[in-house]
Amino acid sequence: MKARWNILHAGTLALVALLALQILWHGWLLPPSAAQRWPTLALAVLPLIPGVWIARHNLRRGVLVGGIVCLFYFCHGVSAAYSDASARWLAGLEIFLSLVVIAALGWDARHYKRPRK
Repeated sequence: MKARWNILHAGTLALVALLALQILWHGWLLPPSAAQRWPTLALAVLPLIPGVWIARHNLRRGVLVGGIVCLFYFCHGVSAAYSDASARWLAGLEIFLSLVVIAALGWDARHYKRPRK
C-alpha cells in the first residue's frame, strides 16, 4: 500500500529542516566562542530530536511533540531577529519553519476524525 502525502509529512519535513538549521546556525555560520560551542549546539538541537524520533513511528504524535517544542524556537527566532542583525535571516527562517510545524499540527487537528470504536 502506498503512503499518502499529507500535512503531517510537511510538518515532519519542517522539523528536520529546523534541526539542520540549528546545526548550521550554532555550529558553522555564527558559532559562539569555542568554550560555549558544544553546550550551545546541544541546547539548540536536543529538544528537536524526540519529535523527529517519534514521527518515524507515529506521524501525528511526532508533529505534536515537535509543535510544542517549536513554540520555544518561535520565541527564540523572534528575540534573535530583534537583537542580532547578523542573524536576522537565520532567525527569520527559524520563525518560518516553526510556524510551518505549528500550522501543520493545527491543520491536522482541525481535520482529524477519530475512528469509531
